Amino acid sequence: MAKSNSFTCSACGASHSKWSGRCDACGEWNSIVEEAPLSAGPSSKSLGNKRGSRLALTDLATEETPPPRTMAGVDELDRVLGGGLVPSSAILVGGDPGIGKSTLLLQAAAQFAHKGLKTFYISGEEATAQVRMRAQRLGLQQAPVQLACETNLRDILTTLEAENPDLVIIDSIQTMWADNVDSAPGSVSQVRSAAHELTTFAKRKGIAVIMVGHVTKDGQIAGPRVVEHMVDTVLYFEGERGHQFRILRAVKNRFGPADEIGVFEMTGRGLSEVANPSALFLSDREEPAPGSVVFAGIEGTRPVLVELQALVAPSPHSQPRRSVLGWDSGRLAMILAVLEARCGIPFAGLDVYLNVAGGMKISEPAADLAVAAALLSAREDAALPKDTVVFGEISLSGALRPVGQTENRLKEAQKLGFSSAIAPARSKIGDKPGLSVQKMPDLAGFVGEIFGAG
Repeated sequence: MAKSNSFTCSACGASHSKWSGRCDACGEWNSIVEEAPLSAGPSSKSLGNKRGSRLALTDLATEETPPPRTMAGVDELDRVLGGGLVPSSAILVGGDPGIGKSTLLLQAAAQFAHKGLKTFYISGEEATAQVRMRAQRLGLQQAPVQLACETNLRDILTTLEAENPDLVIIDSIQTMWADNVDSAPGSVSQVRSAAHELTTFAKRKGIAVIMVGHVTKDGQIAGPRVVEHMVDTVLYFEGERGHQFRILRAVKNRFGPADEIGVFEMTGRGLSEVANPSALFLSDREEPAPGSVVFAGIEGTRPVLVELQALVAPSPHSQPRRSVLGWDSGRLAMILAVLEARCGIPFAGLDVYLNVAGGMKISEPAADLAVAAALLSAREDAALPKDTVVFGEISLSGALRPVGQTENRLKEAQKLGFSSAIAPARSKIGDKPGLSVQKMPDLAGFVGEIFGAG
C-alpha cells in the first residue's frame, strides 16, 4: 500500500493528518504544508545474504584522547562552548531577530580567524556590502575571514569541498535551499534537509559548522525539533532589544556542560564580554527599597547574583493582574497560594508585578524564597537590609528545602561584599567568617522572623 503524504506546520513542526488553514498546535495561519513520505528502507527480506561491515566494539574502560579545542580568546564564548571550539562539531545558535546573533558570530569569526583557523562566513540574509558595513562598524575589516552570500546548498557544499575550511558560519539555516527538496526555503523539509547535509558534511570533513536559527514567537528555534537533535550544541542568545545585556546560554552541549551562560554587553562597537556579571547586574542598586531582594543563583557552573523586584498595589479590576518578567508565572502563582494557605497572608484584590533586573531569566526553584521575600517586602512596605542575599526552595507544605551549590552561592555573595544570607535550615554550610547566615526551617518562620507577621 502506498504511503499517503503528511502535512507539517512550518512554524512549529507539528504533524497533521490533513491540511487546514490554521495549526492547532501553535495557532499560526497558512503554515501547514504537504510533505512527501520518506522512502521505506530495505527490509530484512530484501537484504538476503548480503552482509554488512562488522562493528568495532570497545568497553567502557577504553580511554580516548579528548578532542582538540581552539579558544576564541573571548572567555564568555569559550565558557559556553565548554572550553573552546571542537572540530567536526555542529552548533545551532538561536535568538530573537535583532538581538545580536550576526554581530556575535561575526566577532567570533574574526577571533577564530586570527587564531589561525580558515574561517568562512556565508550569509543568506544580507548582501556582502551589508556584512562589510557591520565589520567596519565593529573594527573587523582587516580580519582574515572569507565572505560569501548564497542560499543554494549545493553550491555552498561544493565550495566548502574545494576550499576545505576549518570553520563555517551559516547565517541562517532557514534561508538555505536544497534543490533536491520540493518545497519552499524555510519550510520544515528544507530546514531539516539543510541541517542534515551541513551536519553530515562537518562530521565527514572534520570542520566546525555554526548555524544561525530563527526563533518562533514562543522563543523556540523555528523548524522541526529534530534539527536540535542533529547538532552537537544548541545555544540561545537571550535579552531585550532595549536593554544592553545579552545572555548566551547552552541548552545542549555534547562537549561541555549544559545551562552554562556567557554574559555580554551591547555597545557601539559590538558585543563586549562581562567578566563579573553579578557586579554588573547589581551595579544600579541604591539604598534598600521595599520589594527589592538579591537572589544568589547558579547558572550552569557559575554563581550569579541578581536583583528581584516586586510591586504589590491595590487592583482596580475584579481580576487582579499577575505580571512576571524573567521568571515562571506558574511558580509565582504557587508562591502566592502557599503564602495565603500556610502563612495567612492573602494577595486577593492586589496586583502583583515581578521583575528580574538586568534582563536575566531564572528557572531554578532556588529563587522561591527570594521571590516570597520580595513579595512580602513590597506588600508590607518594609525593605530588607541591603547586604543580604536570599535563596531556598519552597514546598507546597510551606517547608524550605535546601538547594545545590550552597557554598558557591555564599562565596559569590562574600566576594561582592554581602555580609548576611538567608537560607533553608537543612543547608550544609561551613564556617564563613564575615558572613552571617540565618537558617529558616519553613516559610511561616521566615515571615515571622523577618517581617514580624504570620
